[in-house]
Amino acid sequence: MSFLGLAILGPLLAVVALLIKLESPGPVFFVQQRVGRRQRLFPVIKFRSMRQPLPDEVNVPRVEDIEAFVFRPPNLAARVTKIGRVLRQTILDEVPNLLNVIRGDMHLVGPRPDEPEIVARYRPEYLGRFRVKPGLTGLAQVNGRADLTYQEIMAYDLAYAENQSFATDLRILLRSFGVVFRKEGAR
Repeated sequence: MSFLGLAILGPLLAVVALLIKLESPGPVFFVQQRVGRRQRLFPVIKFRSMRQPLPDEVNVPRVEDIEAFVFRPPNLAARVTKIGRVLRQTILDEVPNLLNVIRGDMHLVGPRPDEPEIVARYRPEYLGRFRVKPGLTGLAQVNGRADLTYQEIMAYDLAYAENQSFATDLRILLRSFGVVFRKEGAR
């Protein structure tokens, strides 16, 4: 299914890549280490939606209190490119994650993968989310996306890990299309 998605979206993805290169210098893709099933590190692949940070712009998340944590890079609004804004609202920036699905690092549905710096601050009960592979979309994404607190996201992720089924995955995938179409929780 991921191969089919990439094949169908191929021409659009080529145009997106060209627009990214024309708008700002830097790579087309953003690659970052994330934590997957059984806490295994893997490189997540996305279209780059922000300009490269300046040397004085720190991009490493500082996590003091995981419950209150919301990752927003410094000067986010100034760093997001014009094409990046559209990519984020339509989640086209996440389409290269299909390569992670093909590689076996991710599923279509599951908890979104977090960065190692964030996982290091997890409460012990949050580790249950690593029983399943991370996904392109999940319960948290169809129930609030970026409007949720971290504690709410974890509650959805843990509920999914406990009750994963084909029927649940299908419902989440179908709901995801509506969430994206309505631009709910898009940033």
